[in-house]
Amino acid sequence: MSLTDGRRPGNRGVAADHVSLRRNNLSVVLRHVRDLGPRSRARIASDTGLNKATVSSLVAELLERGLLREGSADSTRALGRPGQLVELDGTSVCGVGAEINVDYLAVAALDLAGATVLERRVPLDVAHLEPSTTLDRLADLVQEAVAAVDSRGGQLAGVTLAVPGLVQGATGDLKLAPNLGWGELSVAQEMRSRLGEPTYPLHVDNEANLAALAAYAELRRSEDDETGPVHDLVLLTGAVGVGGGVVAGGHLLRGGRGYSGEVGHMPVAPPGRTCGCGRTGCWETVVGLTALLHKATDRDDPVRDPSLDVEQRLAGITRRAEAGDARTLTALKDVGTWLGIGGAILVNILNPDVLVLGGYFAVLGPWLKDPLEKAIRDRVIAPNGGGCRVVRSDLGFAAAVRGGAQISLDQVFVDPTVIGRTEAGVAQ
Repeated sequence: MSLTDGRRPGNRGVAADHVSLRRNNLSVVLRHVRDLGPRSRARIASDTGLNKATVSSLVAELLERGLLREGSADSTRALGRPGQLVELDGTSVCGVGAEINVDYLAVAALDLAGATVLERRVPLDVAHLEPSTTLDRLADLVQEAVAAVDSRGGQLAGVTLAVPGLVQGATGDLKLAPNLGWGELSVAQEMRSRLGEPTYPLHVDNEANLAALAAYAELRRSEDDETGPVHDLVLLTGAVGVGGGVVAGGHLLRGGRGYSGEVGHMPVAPPGRTCGCGRTGCWETVVGLTALLHKATDRDDPVRDPSLDVEQRLAGITRRAEAGDARTLTALKDVGTWLGIGGAILVNILNPDVLVLGGYFAVLGPWLKDPLEKAIRDRVIAPNGGGCRVVRSDLGFAAAVRGGAQISLDQVFVDPTVIGRTEAGVAQ
């Protein structure tokens, strides 16, 4: 081999290493500003250990890509000329999340700073429709969200679909969604076909996993000195089915095959009503929305009508609870106790900082929380419930779609070069 030939692989390797290093440094700077707020270039260099010339170059590129923008002067500098702050610019980059659930479809588009561009939820009795019909309607919602991003001249980081079932994230294949009656369906492939084989990334994930990520981001934004940072949480999200998402050490816990979080099928309830999975004794048969409605209402009660939006139905339950209706309050206490029995198992195993109530559990939390916390105190072996706090998520039924949008946006923070450079604020 000649000397020239011998140099070529090394040169390519050096070039590749340089590109990889710069991509990593762009990520470091962008995440630093996201996590800690507006910073001067000098402060970023000091905080990250990168030299000032490198930071100036990195910031210039992130400005060109529309990921950062110039802010105000740095008023904290005591001596010399004040530096210019740079801050996260969320307006030109968006992520979309969409969700299929038993009785609704939903979609949300968020920009990089977390501001809502579009959010919609449509009541739909998915469990009694063919998958193809549901996917057709979901595609319409996704296209509406993509159009909203396009109308503001934004770049789309990607679309993430949330499904209440076992999903293989790498392929986007659904293995089983018992409450939908679906199994062995390539949701990602079906949706790509309906969306015209889009160029943007499209992923599929479990809805409780995505809701847990949204709840984790919500808690991080609301951290205070009294409660301290949250690194471990369990989210319980309830509708007809019950799902769980686990964040451990700041990372989503997916399990060996990606199937973790199916807490609704823990066999903790007495034999009785058959679960959507075909078994009896599953936790969701005593804490799911269907279980509550069976306890609190008669068969012909309007709040059982799946054509009504789930929040309208829960508003009816809330009004009865506030009015002191005995049957409603008894049903809520019973569900709250069962919620605590299953929750205590999870707290004993995982010892989370926080147990987050999402979905319908959050809406009816004022009546579920006391019996839930009592059951946890009684059944968790560690003192004071292992230090676990029970909190209600403010995201309601938007948690999964917001988590989906955030998953797409997170890729920008990992690799800012996925977003093209901009000229005069117009995406290229």
